[in-house]
Amino acid sequence: MRQHILVLAALLPLLLCADERPSVEQLFAVKTVKVAQTSAARTQTNYGYVRAEDARMYDVSPRFGGYVEKLYADTRYRRVKKGEALAEVYSPEVLQAKEDYLTALRFNATRPSPEMLRSLHKKLTLLGVSRAEIDAVRTGMKADALTTIHAPATGWLFEKNVVEGSAFKAGMKLFTVVNLERVWVEAALYQQELPRLASLNNFTVRASGVERAYPAKKLTLYPDIDPKAATVTLRLAVDNPRGELLPGMYATVSAAAPSHPLLTLPRTAVLRKNGAWYVFRAGDFKGVFDPVKIDVKPLDKERFEVVSGLNAGDEVAGDALFMLDADAQISGLE
Repeated sequence: MRQHILVLAALLPLLLCADERPSVEQLFAVKTVKVAQTSAARTQTNYGYVRAEDARMYDVSPRFGGYVEKLYADTRYRRVKKGEALAEVYSPEVLQAKEDYLTALRFNATRPSPEMLRSLHKKLTLLGVSRAEIDAVRTGMKADALTTIHAPATGWLFEKNVVEGSAFKAGMKLFTVVNLERVWVEAALYQQELPRLASLNNFTVRASGVERAYPAKKLTLYPDIDPKAATVTLRLAVDNPRGELLPGMYATVSAAAPSHPLLTLPRTAVLRKNGAWYVFRAGDFKGVFDPVKIDVKPLDKERFEVVSGLNAGDEVAGDALFMLDADAQISGLE
């Protein structure tokens, strides 16, 4: 049989004398709220860090050994442009290759040998000698003893491992240039958040100390889980034309699913009891409320989304805890 709760009516005799009893509505007015129908987008907030994009990190590692004669990129964290001279070096191997190419050019003037020229030209190219430097040998008919090492991209000099006079071996990393025009943000997601990831879009990144919010593109969900934190890493790509986002910055990642119609109630109107959710729906008579079992999902800090059990416009008690004077009645619900 349907059960009803008459709001605190049983307490009135204990509180008032028979001649001084006002009506229930006078002493115990129960504020009600209506189930609202609205359109909302489910949101999610996660946290992570900015890091440089792998494809925009350039190691300058010559394919030959030698000595640094003149160092132009003499400090870390200076900005360089693509093609800018980083250092002038002397390399016996490169000088020998230049002289071989010069000899072939002179020989070719009297006895054409295009295959030999192409072979020696390719050798210089594979050593990393710039086209301009190779052309200078051909046009000036002179082999310069020094070779210039150029910046492979525009960016910041994150590493500098030589000084003037340093000797280096083939393959040694002399510099690292990092381009920050686009960066990654790696955000941590809890396992229970993964089912919602497919429906989330419109990612926005905010970094501590940076006023502007940046749109982000979802790239990759890493295929492993941090066993200590039980989190998965989501990689986002962020265009960073102003260079405001720097590797290591702490970032907040906000995402939203497409908006859809839903029913909502304030969290105060919903009560959890014995593993289920309940509201007190206004009955046919004033002051009478029916405990109704419903299904809800958290929507934000102030509201629940009503999944089932109520309809738009239904009126319920605004404070479910205030109504909890019938524990036995709720416990007896099936």
